[in-house]
Amino acid sequence: MSLAEDDALEVLDALAARDAGAPRRRPTLRMVAELAGVSTATVSYVFSGRAGGKSGVGVSETTTKRVLEAAEQLNYRPNRAARAIRTGRTGMVQLSLHMLSDPWSLAVAGAVNAEANRHGLTTLILADGDWYTALDRVESDVAYLDGAVDDEEGRRRLADLVERGQRLVVFSETLEPDGYDVIRSAALPGCELAMDHLLEQHTEIGCLVAEAAVRDAAHSRTRYTPYLERMRANGLEPDPGFTSTFADTQASAFSAAVALLSGERRPTAVYATTDFAAIAAINAAHMLGLRVPHDVAVIGVGNTPDARLVTPTLTTVGPTGFYERQAEIIIGRALEEAPEPALHEFPWALVPGGSTDLTAPSART
Repeated sequence: MSLAEDDALEVLDALAARDAGAPRRRPTLRMVAELAGVSTATVSYVFSGRAGGKSGVGVSETTTKRVLEAAEQLNYRPNRAARAIRTGRTGMVQLSLHMLSDPWSLAVAGAVNAEANRHGLTTLILADGDWYTALDRVESDVAYLDGAVDDEEGRRRLADLVERGQRLVVFSETLEPDGYDVIRSAALPGCELAMDHLLEQHTEIGCLVAEAAVRDAAHSRTRYTPYLERMRANGLEPDPGFTSTFADTQASAFSAAVALLSGERRPTAVYATTDFAAIAAINAAHMLGLRVPHDVAVIGVGNTPDARLVTPTLTTVGPTGFYERQAEIIIGRALEEAPEPALHEFPWALVPGGSTDLTAPSART
């Protein structure tokens, strides 16, 4: 660290102490250094997480312990503004998740937050979906987007953020890395696996599907498409009455599931295009007095942790080890000096559960 940087840290500490308005002087980095008997640069390295043999700085464990003990004795807290000026980092990770109630989003947030905590970073979740405005106002070491649209406007916004130095990790089945990392986990092959699994034992299969997926299936392949294609490939014409649509809420999915399963004719199996909709179908079946899977089998899409928390456990399709590995990529991009944007692909597989296992003992709920 240069003398100028060292002085800047002390000035920022002094300003923070002045603005705090406390009766006694707020402890500064220089005070910690004096008590520990080391330089301010050493204290700075310790609190930036760069101390130790791996960093090449060479601050020993004994010295690090002495600095931390001095800081605790003085009740010192590192000045975030000073660290940002020195390192160019904010210690902040932003997640833009378009549907927070979805088990998929909750699993992503939980995994990233756990990995961020391991490295002393703070996670901020953007809940309104307007990621461009939020990232324009609040800087972060990395931002994760699960709702970036692959159109001219969406690509322009991504390019604008990259040009301004914002590190991005984007979840997309179509975008290619362009100054940002792309997480790709193609759902449609997994959806085909789900339908093939049901078709091994069922011919009367219903579909619990998002409204947008049905609407968009007219001009592009969506999660509704494998249902139609696989049924017809097996000589079965999909019954329009066996398709029930929901909006992006769990309550809507539950209502759609009740409507699908409470008619005079009902399917013997349900292909749900998300795990949260599949869980809603299991809960609706229980409410209606139906046995899962013996009266109605259910399969979901996503392989979320919640699939193991429902009774019976949910058969689902999705990538394995996805949430932890994705979290490592996101946090890794926040910590690396000069990350090289890349495409990270996660193939899908069938994850069997009790909700389609007809060999399991039958029990009425």
